[in-house]
Amino acid sequence: MKHTLRQVFHSSKFVVGFGIFLAILLTVLIYPLLIQGDPLAIIAQGTFFEPGIYVNVYDSIAAKPYILKLDDAAAKRIADKLGDQERIDIKEWLVAFGVAENEIDIQDTEKLIAQWETNYDPTVRLPGMTAARRNYFERLDASLVGLLAEGGVSIARTNPETGVLEEIEFVDQTDYINVSQVPNVRVLPLGTDNFGRDMLTELISAIGTSLQIGFVAGLVATSIGLTLGLLAGYIGGLMDDIIMFITNLFTVIPGFVLLILISFSIGQEQRGATTVAVVIGITSWVWTARAVRAQVISLRHRDHVNLSKLSGHSIGHIIVNDILPYIASYVVMALILQISSGILAEAGLSILGLGPKTTEVPTLGLMMNWAMIYSAHIMGKWWAYFPVIVAIALVSFSMNLMNTGLDQVFNPALRD
Repeated sequence: MKHTLRQVFHSSKFVVGFGIFLAILLTVLIYPLLIQGDPLAIIAQGTFFEPGIYVNVYDSIAAKPYILKLDDAAAKRIADKLGDQERIDIKEWLVAFGVAENEIDIQDTEKLIAQWETNYDPTVRLPGMTAARRNYFERLDASLVGLLAEGGVSIARTNPETGVLEEIEFVDQTDYINVSQVPNVRVLPLGTDNFGRDMLTELISAIGTSLQIGFVAGLVATSIGLTLGLLAGYIGGLMDDIIMFITNLFTVIPGFVLLILISFSIGQEQRGATTVAVVIGITSWVWTARAVRAQVISLRHRDHVNLSKLSGHSIGHIIVNDILPYIASYVVMALILQISSGILAEAGLSILGLGPKTTEVPTLGLMMNWAMIYSAHIMGKWWAYFPVIVAIALVSFSMNLMNTGLDQVFNPALRD
């Protein structure tokens, strides 16, 4: 056993794949201990918040101010609201409105804003401009208000006795606060999804659920395939004919189509994560059964098996003690591939809306489904789907790498 493990961990492909998978597994186990809470809790009033650090504005006003005089502060403030694309868009509107193109200099910020303030009218409907584009220009106009102002802003509160606004604080452009002194700060490394839920917390939970689904589906599929393959390969005869007839029947029917039909017939309310995993396992055992049968047929006439028969051992004893140990490595590799296939099958099923219930636990497939339904890929909200794709790819890549490493160790034809 020690020699076998030493061989396995001498395989660079297995070690890399195992390292990636172990890192994913540790993240799934440790993260919930550090960040506790419901992964499906809605924390944001709105959809698709961008990744970043969110500081409570109310608390930041009351925080101790510090004065920092940075040379490029004003330039950065202007560039944030009036970047290259915004300048081009302003020129597009002005030209369409009738301003001569040679009079517009998009690099001259003061002149450009002056031309915009002089000519822009939100009530004007320029020919060929869509409603979405008009709304964009209205938002752009609002963002440019006071952009070139050099003074600060006053914070006022209504006097409850007189009903008059009274200045309570003045915020200068050189005022800064220390984020560590603000009591309410939320870090959202991956922003929020279409429901306003923390994407990172949801993603970690989804990886864990998808791993569970893959593990259960892999166990079910491998158990069924191993049992049928052992019986068909060793007993042979009528038993082999019956099992191979069933196997061929499942082979003819596309597995994913069968999976879709079964999932649809179960119904949304009854489709929990475990139920979906079992259904995936029941429809994924075919190639394991055929492969195990072929392995057993090559072993059933070996000398040690014949000796066990002459000793009067039962069929169960011979299969478990004389055949199974010789194909154990193949069974482990089959299990790894079945787990990976189970995760991918769940993802495909959930994208079609036939995965687990959306109100219980998130899965990688459900997150992709939500992103597609709310057009995250069209609106450029990459954080709602790209991390999910990376997670699926990493899990599948690590498992396939482990399987390739094991194949190199146990398959004589592939050994160095």
